[in-house]
Amino acid sequence: MATKHNNLSDYDSSTVPNGKEFKMAIVVAEWNEGITSALAKGAYETLIKHGVSEKNIDIKHVPGAYELPLGAQLCLESKNYDAVICVGSVIRGETEHFTFVCESAAQGIKDVGLNYNKPVVFCVLTDNNIEQSRARSGGVHGNKGDEAAITALKMADF
Repeated sequence: MATKHNNLSDYDSSTVPNGKEFKMAIVVAEWNEGITSALAKGAYETLIKHGVSEKNIDIKHVPGAYELPLGAQLCLESKNYDAVICVGSVIRGETEHFTFVCESAAQGIKDVGLNYNKPVVFCVLTDNNIEQSRARSGGVHGNKGDEAAITALKMADF
């Protein structure tokens, strides 16, 4: 795994642009809420740490990861966001549902970004079990939300 020997929350802060001028949206899936709320908190706190004003961060909720692309699209249609962070967690089960949801979320998030020429950041954990999700949402491997916020800041500055 890419995160096996890495901490998602470790980064060189000198390479992160100041976000004081940016308006960001965080779209959070309600499914696996314990994981997604920790990811969203990481993203939010990292945006604040790098200068984004609280008033310039909107948090919106959708039912699950499958709905993240439409949530991002509705955000971009309604306000002039500099970036949208899509937060979700899909944990492998016994059926192919995992594959369909993961592929749809990934493709949809990518498509919204390309269609709107805005950064739409993929912060969806696609883990085999809950332990892996916990490790990447504030556990031993840090918080993918931190990484997503850094990506949003860098891409908004791009």
